Parts: sequence; structure tokens; C-alpha cells
Amino acid sequence: MRAIWKGAVAFGLVNVPVRLYSATGEHEVTLHQVHKEDGGRIRYRKFCSIDGEPVEMSDIAKGYETDDGELVVLTDEDFRSLPLSTEREIEVLEFVPVDQVDPILLQKTYYLEPEKTAAKPYALLRGALEQADRVAVVKVALRQRESMAILRVRDNVIVMQTLLWPDEVRAADFPVLDEDVSVRPQELAMAASLVDSLAADFDPSQYEDRYAGALEQLIEAKVSSGSTRAVPVPVGEEGAGDGGGDVVDLLAALQRSVEKARGARGEAPEPDAEEKPKAKAKPKKKADEDEPTPRKTRRKAS
Repeated sequence: MRAIWKGAVAFGLVNVPVRLYSATGEHEVTLHQVHKEDGGRIRYRKFCSIDGEPVEMSDIAKGYETDDGELVVLTDEDFRSLPLSTEREIEVLEFVPVDQVDPILLQKTYYLEPEKTAAKPYALLRGALEQADRVAVVKVALRQRESMAILRVRDNVIVMQTLLWPDEVRAADFPVLDEDVSVRPQELAMAASLVDSLAADFDPSQYEDRYAGALEQLIEAKVSSGSTRAVPVPVGEEGAGDGGGDVVDLLAALQRSVEKARGARGEAPEPDAEEKPKAKAKPKKKADEDEPTPRKTRRKAS
């Protein structure tokens, strides 16, 4: 794992230098949007809605629109000027019973690894949490956002779970629940009996993601049956990385310019115009995209 943050836990007068690691990761199968006809990747470019011109990331700022329709533009410099007192510190505020933390507030979980020189104060904080049977409520700044979080012990490691702010939890406003609904004692007893029949100790390892498993099997079946194609190379990227890409791109661009000019004058294209640049540059030596070689099929399967 790679640390995503470095700082210290401020535990009274004790500072515990730590590294932060993401404790979870989704196992979803990575898929891309492609053109059904030729397999080309679908690309998205950012355009300005006013002048219609493409915009580079370096030219993008954030904006806030006021209630009366005015726009406030905020740049990276504006955000850097904002104070974050807990930018490199996890400040312990109080210790509370774990059952007082509503699970709806819980967000992402991180592991806290102590620096080599902080093994003892780390063990001290871990022992205090275990002995008190409470969680520590803390404040922390991650990715330019201040959050509440809790510290607790899991498998001898202190973990931090970020929390939503109270005003970020929406109220459950469902008028239908205010209606007077009568439940007969016999129905309630039957429901309780069903609960008892399904009662068990929670073991998440006995469950599996059947959809992801079926999707992987579907992909493997297509690979095994040869239902694959060579990954298409976008126009202008042929020969990239072989030392002659710039020449090939330049020749292709010049050829397209010539053809466009001839077309504008109503002239017929020059015979074999397409083959001349390719013959000189020799950009690629591979099978047709509809008939990939076995080597390419095996590489795609892995």
C-alpha cells in the first residue's frame, strides 16, 4: 500500500507521527466506453459554453453562483489562502461510546501506521482506546476538506473513519409513515418468528459478488472463443513510441491537408495518395484489426 497522507495524532500533549493508508478498495471490473462499430475509446473534452472553445485543465477555476445570479470565481490561489488548522494534524477532541456514533455518518476507513520513532506513543493511544472501550472523535483535513472522524482499534491497528457533518444527513420526510397503520399481534409474532429462523452471527466472508464473478466469466469466455479484436490506434497516434511517430503524424497531417485543399477546389484526389506516407514511414506491422494474432489475444486476456 502507498501512504496518501502524513501527519500526527495530537493526543493531549502527546504527538504520534503517522502515515495514512486507504483501508478499503472496490473489486469492480474495469470497463471502458468504446465505439461499438470499431472499438475506439470514447473521449470527453471540456468546452466553454460561451465561446465553444476547448479548455485546458490549467485554465479551469471553480465558480459559485449567488442567489441573485452573480458569479464568484475561485482560483487555486484563493483556496490555498484558506486556513486549515488541522492540515497536518489529527486532533483528538473527545472520547465517546461507540454506540453513540450513528452508522449513517460513517464514510471512508483508513489505517494509521506509526513512524518508526512513534511506536510507543502509538501503542499508548491504542491501549487507551481499548481500555476505555470508546472511540476518539477527531478533526482532520484531507484533500482540502476538513472532516470529523473517529479513531478505533481493529486487529491491533488504529483505524480512522471519516464522518459526515450533521447537516449533510438528509431528513427522512415521508408522509406515508405518519399514517396510522395497524399491525395485528399475530402478524408481529409471525415476523418475529421469521427473524428467529434467520438469526446468525455476521460473517461477511460467506457472501460473494455474483455479478462481478459472472462478468469476469463472460469476459474470459469471449477471450477463449476468440471474440476479441486488436485495440485500435486513434488517428494521429500511429507509430507512437517507435522513434518515427512524429514523422508519420506530420506526413499524415500534410496528406490530409493536401486532400482537403484539392477537395475544396473540386479536384480529384491524387492516385494512391493514402499509400505513399505509409510506405515511407512503415508505422506498423500487424494483423488486421478484425483478425488479431494469438499473441495479442493472450496479452489481452491477462
